[in-house]
Amino acid sequence: MKEYKVVNWKMGLTKNNERLEDTLNEYARSGWRLIEIAPQGARIILEREKNR
Repeated sequence: MKEYKVVNWKMGLTKNNERLEDTLNEYARSGWRLIEIAPQGARIILEREKNR
């Protein structure tokens, strides 16, 4: 069974790519896998196995 997480992403004025990369890597270390980044990058959808 899978579980999902939706993260609202707030674009800043600087270092957006670095902040996004750091955020995704942080979730990846917790077992989350990127499924989709919504248009305009406002929402990130992640997935992982629930019974891990």
